[in-house]
Amino acid sequence: MSELLEKCTVCGALLDEEDLFCANCGTEAPHPEATALAAETSTHVFRCNGCGASMSYDANAQSLRCPFCGSEKLEAREDELSVAPKYVIPAAIDRGRAETELRRWLGSGFWRPSDLSSTAVVVKIVQVYVPFWVFRATTFTYWTADSNRTPPGARGDWFPVSGDHRGEYAGLLVGASSVLTPAEIAAIEPFDFSAAVARDAFDLDRVTYERFMVARRYARPTARWAIENLERQACAKYVPGSSRNVKVNVRFEGLASDPVLLPFWILAYSYKGTTHRFLMNGQTGRSTGTAPISNLKIAAAIGIGLAVVAGLLACAGAFAGLAAL
Repeated sequence: MSELLEKCTVCGALLDEEDLFCANCGTEAPHPEATALAAETSTHVFRCNGCGASMSYDANAQSLRCPFCGSEKLEAREDELSVAPKYVIPAAIDRGRAETELRRWLGSGFWRPSDLSSTAVVVKIVQVYVPFWVFRATTFTYWTADSNRTPPGARGDWFPVSGDHRGEYAGLLVGASSVLTPAEIAAIEPFDFSAAVARDAFDLDRVTYERFMVARRYARPTARWAIENLERQACAKYVPGSSRNVKVNVRFEGLASDPVLLPFWILAYSYKGTTHRFLMNGQTGRSTGTAPISNLKIAAAIGIGLAVVAGLLACAGAFAGLAAL
């Protein structure tokens, strides 16, 4: 864990040794030599007043709309210092395929309104490169648990066992977006990092990308928690029979991360005044999203269910009456 070295010279917020700039006011940190991260100036920066997303837009964009929430209330910002991605994974899904999947997705789902695909206010789907911290780690874990396989003569139903385990983890994603949720990210994983290219080999001026909004020091505890859960699952497999009270003491022998931009196709659409979002993995085509539920279909299903129950009760009463005769 990094130590807090000093305070921001402008607002007094504490700075981590890995911070390039103050997360509170944006002032450049006075110790850039203390970090392995690189900084760059983001141009064509806009901040969405609807959801708070901060994005650098394609310089050729004619009309701007936030891809995350659909808002047109975008505030132009001066060029800002930002964490530079070390790698970028280029999109492998073109617009035609993304739009085809979107139309299929809007028309699927029994519980959705029948007029969703025709009534929803849909603007063009947008390709956005979203920031992530990609963690890797080597771990050594000492674990304890209870097993239901008790030795001969044991009085209880559970027997304590213990052991150790070594783990290697790579490609663990922690979102650096201010908008996307962990559930949305999990629904469209994984990404193939073998296709990643260096930042210098990718022209970010011709794409729309979200700036890194989560500092690495805030992403690191999330990564540790996720790896500890993975270690708990891995160690449980070594417990003979059924297990309970699996506890792990994880020592991280290496925990490192790289800032990476990953490709998404994103669409925010409106249905009867409510905004929903569709997401697609720009590399694999896996998709997820939120959609409205038809109250009429739910009411009809409940009515049919009640009618079936009433019919069964009526039949049961009729049979009981015949039996009494």
